[in-house]
Amino acid sequence: MNKSTPERYCWPHIGQRILKTTIAVFICLLVYWLRGYRGADMPTEAAITAIICMQPYVQRSRDFALNRLTGTLIGAFWGLLLLFLLLAFPALGENVFSRYALMALGVMMSLYTAVLLRKPDCSSLAAIVFICVVISFPEIDQPLRNAFIRITGVLLGTLVAVVVNVARLPRDKVRDRVFFVRTKDLVPDRFSHLPAAAMFRLNYLYNDGARICLMSEHAPAFFTLQMNEAMLSVPLIVMDGAAIYDGNENRYLHIETIPPAACAWLRGELDSLELGYFIYTIHHDKTCIFHRGALNVQEKILYERLRRSPYRSYLEGEIYETEEIVYFKLVSEESRIVELEARLRPVLAEHGLRSAVRAQTIGKGLTGLYFYSVRATMAQAEETLMELLRRDDPALKPVEIFSRTPYRSEHDAMHLLHTLGNAYEPVKFLPRRE
Repeated sequence: MNKSTPERYCWPHIGQRILKTTIAVFICLLVYWLRGYRGADMPTEAAITAIICMQPYVQRSRDFALNRLTGTLIGAFWGLLLLFLLLAFPALGENVFSRYALMALGVMMSLYTAVLLRKPDCSSLAAIVFICVVISFPEIDQPLRNAFIRITGVLLGTLVAVVVNVARLPRDKVRDRVFFVRTKDLVPDRFSHLPAAAMFRLNYLYNDGARICLMSEHAPAFFTLQMNEAMLSVPLIVMDGAAIYDGNENRYLHIETIPPAACAWLRGELDSLELGYFIYTIHHDKTCIFHRGALNVQEKILYERLRRSPYRSYLEGEIYETEEIVYFKLVSEESRIVELEARLRPVLAEHGLRSAVRAQTIGKGLTGLYFYSVRATMAQAEETLMELLRRDDPALKPVEIFSRTPYRSEHDAMHLLHTLGNAYEPVKFLPRRE
């Protein structure tokens, strides 16, 4: 018996946020070391602030820095006020119950002040800073100095985090490349959404000017469900290379339909076998799906799931135009699909057709059999799209960024986008790989 090969664990990529946070903390600790602080005496506010303020978006990092500073000032103010009160009236601090009651009241005032200033995001931080300032009483001899050290620590951590987050290594921008990426390398199946971190990275590259073409085996409706927040800059290749779709204008730029004669032959073959099947057409830039024959159990599962979508139309009756047919699809048990595909494969090329077999995510053990025009391939669609794009920029060249292993987790998507980012934006002092 053959033992299945265990799945190799893929270590997560160390992203820029991790590296920048590490650098920021090191700078903060180094500054305090140079000022003479050592060991337990070294204030931690700067390092903690740098960690909190280091966010994936620069603007978000600035917002966190502002909230951190505001919360610190509020907490330090009320903490300093309480310390002076306890020093002025020692009787209040001698009794543990009254001292802790005043500290709890100070927490309330810190929270309320943040809300009063319409800064609710920094309310918890204000309360934490307040506790940090007053918790050591009565061992605090210099309240003003203690509060000042904490404020300066926060200021240092805030400044270092923002500066490190904004700073970037000198990089080139590869503007003369079109990067082709398969959606199946970014998501596990057609019903899954692109993880938030991967969406952020993808949109960062789009916003920075990278030309990225996403390639899908499925219709544009699935892309709308998976990545509706993507800021597309290049049309999509969809339907396993049968069409090129402009996601911004919601229209097809190119379609490889099946010739009417080939459609008639294939329909005759499938009808003679008494098989039901779906016919996918594109009519006025809309995907229209017709069904011929009775729905089997597997097809009913598929139909009931997909017909609820507002992005596709399932229609009854005869198709609009035979010239608009893009592909045929059958769904059944794997054994039956494999047998049918093997039977038809030898004669498909004679009629200008090709087939594809893909496992279905709806229903365990279901397999889909697809029939396309022989010209409807990813490679042909890539060439066609490059011809369209070169009308505006003749110097463009294609680059394929494909994963060598099947999708296992969102770490695979992030690793692929990291590879894409390095190809689009290589560090200047490193050699560029063509």
